[in-house]
Amino acid sequence: MQITIRVIGIGPGDPRQLTLQAIEAMADVDVFLALAKGETKDGLLQARRDILERHAPQGYSMVEVPDPPRDRHPDDYAAEVRRWHAARAELIARTITEHVPDGGIAAFLVWGDPALYDSTLRIVDDLTARGDLDVALEVIPGVTSASALTAAHAIVANRVGEPIHITTGRRLADTPPGADTNQIVMLDADLAFRHTADADDHIWWGAYLGTRDEILISGRVGEVADDIAAARTEARERIGWIMDIYLLRKAR
Repeated sequence: MQITIRVIGIGPGDPRQLTLQAIEAMADVDVFLALAKGETKDGLLQARRDILERHAPQGYSMVEVPDPPRDRHPDDYAAEVRRWHAARAELIARTITEHVPDGGIAAFLVWGDPALYDSTLRIVDDLTARGDLDVALEVIPGVTSASALTAAHAIVANRVGEPIHITTGRRLADTPPGADTNQIVMLDADLAFRHTADADDHIWWGAYLGTRDEILISGRVGEVADDIAAARTEARERIGWIMDIYLLRKAR
């Protein structure tokens, strides 16, 4: 079976931040695939539907694929992620076979940019490696949450001549000296900066960037860490899910 898979970056949440290329890529898609992550993530699915209502003039078909369970605290993190991705690929391959015509186009709408801390391209690699689908892959870049964060705070991500390190909360404590001058941190459910940063370091934090629920907090870590933790907890309980990111800068 031959199929084109488009992985379309849709930015951090504001439909106005879609690129013209992304909008054009939606125009002739047969089926949009969405991993369903339970009731708490219904808002994410609805946000995708809102984007398609606005930017898919041909009408659209969205098929939800149940996301397989995942061990959040495995002994071997990399092995668990590989197992999880393989299970996802199996479900997606089955869905494509059932819902997409031979020679058709399936698409994923990816928050932010598909190349920055997102697993969709790896899942497509797993699909291709299976051998039962002849996949032509097209990738459309999107506005990253990192650029949305700096724009929302009206700042530059680095001081003159300084490097920028992009990492996750899980790996923040492993940042080597010299690379920690300006750190953009994603996927940090535990707010690891509270254990790694100095009180005088500066943080710019944002959640739900580009949406009506956007929250922005900035200041010295020693002054705003508790505010960020409280805002994050309240928002997650109220909305049911959270996507946040922050820039952490060493004090001079």
